Amino acid sequence: MDEGIKKQPKILGIITARGSSKRLPRKNIKNFLGKPLLVWSIEVGKESGMFDRFILSTDDTEIADIGKAHGIDVPFMRPAQHAQDTSKSFDVVKHAHEWLRDNDNFDADYIVLLEPTSPGRQVYHIQEVVEKMRDNTIDSLMGISKLPAHLHPHKVVRTRENETIVKHHSNKLIRESEIRNQDFSPVHFTNSAIYAFKPANFYAQNPSLWGDSVHGYMMDEKYAIDIDTQEDWDLAELKMQILLEKNKKQ
Repeated sequence: MDEGIKKQPKILGIITARGSSKRLPRKNIKNFLGKPLLVWSIEVGKESGMFDRFILSTDDTEIADIGKAHGIDVPFMRPAQHAQDTSKSFDVVKHAHEWLRDNDNFDADYIVLLEPTSPGRQVYHIQEVVEKMRDNTIDSLMGISKLPAHLHPHKVVRTRENETIVKHHSNKLIRESEIRNQDFSPVHFTNSAIYAFKPANFYAQNPSLWGDSVHGYMMDEKYAIDIDTQEDWDLAELKMQILLEKNKKQ
């Protein structure tokens, strides 16, 4: 290879969707505004054009069949030990990386994880995240959004044994810690919409998804949809309908 030609990194996109879900059964393939919830993530992933491989990791044959029907690769069925309530994302993503490396000779330089329970992400979010990951100083990245002022940590209180409340972070009385919402320093929450990692993190001295240099990818709160309960689902449908209407008008 010509030394002047820079090798293009291999990008792996992964959607993780196991079959069981205690709070909202079969949510990954439940009809969400006209199509299975899983399909929203498949479509934006494919449309982004950023992935050299785009796979679905699942232990469930029905989920696998729906994924294949909508154009995502299902090269393996996830082992049962990585599909439990206690299974960690680290083990699931690491298994997918190692399976492709050892069985398909595909050794990804970067991995982008899309969870199907966050259908609000847009195509350009994926494109921007991949571009950011190409900065070799970044070990990993996660989608974040600004926390609304009414949920700011300074407003969290703790109830004492005598049923009075104090500020949780400082243990101060309420009268000693009054701050206007507009005076709060901005803080952010991880919105579950998108994650990206260097596989090298998995094999470091302290193995994890994250490594040392973890960056946030700022997303408008309107895209921060994370479905875990029926109440989440109902609110997500309302938010997505608004997003879809706005996209039609643009």
